Amino acid sequence: MHRDKIEELKKWKESSNRKPLIIRGARQVGKTWLMKDYTI
Repeated sequence: MHRDKIEELKKWKESSNRKPLIIRGARQVGKTWLMKDYTI
């Protein structure tokens, strides 16, 4: 499954002056799934 947010996370990780990552959103929209899929 392709998610646009994964591409944003990749850009965040590659940034030299990145800030702490905070993922916000409504309930049951895929925040945990996004992090589990990104770390694999």
